[in-house]
Amino acid sequence: MKVEYEYSVIRYVPRVEREEFINVGVLLYCKRKRYAALRWLVDEDRCKCLFANADLILLKAHLSSLEKICAGKADAGQLAKLEQAERVRWITANRSTWIQCAPVHTGLCTDPEYTLQELFNRLIL
Repeated sequence: MKVEYEYSVIRYVPRVEREEFINVGVLLYCKRKRYAALRWLVDEDRCKCLFANADLILLKAHLSSLEKICAGKADAGQLAKLEQAERVRWITANRSTWIQCAPVHTGLCTDPEYTLQELFNRLIL
């Protein structure tokens, strides 16, 4: 049986005023399956082409934190203690900062993990 899911692409925006970005991750949330996960990968060469002074260590640290918050990991602080839907909504909230989420899109799937990997392959790799 197919169930509804939501997903958002995570973007690295080194200079907000220029509105240029690189997709670095995908977050998928499926309420019916109680599934939420964020997968990311930083293409260092692409990031350096867009912004030569990119602090990729800091970018990776922030993405790792978002991944842990999404998963509700105990070492991810107070945000990780929120309900699953609240964590997802916090991550995907509109922000004018150097890590942003694209608008949330919906779809239908039978296996959220498989769907996340497909989205990751198509949008990030």
